[in-house]
Amino acid sequence: MGSSYHQFCPVAKAVELLDERWTLLVIRELVCGTERFNELRRGLPRMSPTLLSRRLHRLTHAGIVERRVEDNDVRYVLTQAGHELRPVIEALAAWGVRWIGELGDEDLDPKLLLWDMHRNVDRTAVPDGRTVVEFRFPDVPPGSRHWWLVITRGEVDVCDTDPGHAVTVTVTAGLRSMVEVWRGDLSWPDALRAHAVEVQGPEALRRAVPLWFALPDWASVPRPLAFRPSATADGSMPP
Repeated sequence: MGSSYHQFCPVAKAVELLDERWTLLVIRELVCGTERFNELRRGLPRMSPTLLSRRLHRLTHAGIVERRVEDNDVRYVLTQAGHELRPVIEALAAWGVRWIGELGDEDLDPKLLLWDMHRNVDRTAVPDGRTVVEFRFPDVPPGSRHWWLVITRGEVDVCDTDPGHAVTVTVTAGLRSMVEVWRGDLSWPDALRAHAVEVQGPEALRRAVPLWFALPDWASVPRPLAFRPSATADGSMPP
């Protein structure tokens, strides 16, 4: 447990466990279905492995997580107590979308964006066989500009180096614009009309790309108008 508030209030007792740095984000990843240590690290790219291990140990000790070992495969699975935190995570996400409207440049991370997108691919909407979507972010440092999603019926892989397969479609966007689309602040059609996001490839596939990705549930949460980015009347993005 974290530092005690020495109050009998159940809010205080819950916060003693949950308010430590990164803890709720670890739970977010577990709620999203991530179970293995290296996959948790990909969803929490700025968290050190040592701290992640510490948080998982604490959550296991608290009965929120069960550590399961089969041969050499270690998984971290939510217990009933952990699953009951799902509505807490969902409520925080909805509140954050509605009322924390501004993102700093330091909040934009292509690694995290692609990791979140990869677990929300609608594989029933993607063409049969192997589909490779290349993402290009011209406004980020060279080492992080190019990403690939390799989609098959069985799995979706995120690559930060060229996987060597033929590219099906290429998505080029400013990182902020792509994040705004993913958060639901900016719709795919508006982003495409404003050329904030551009898709290259055969016409039928270009049109289908938005259907390949199921936006997170919180992307549909209504926003106060002041927080909602939109294209101007001439189709350009506001300054």
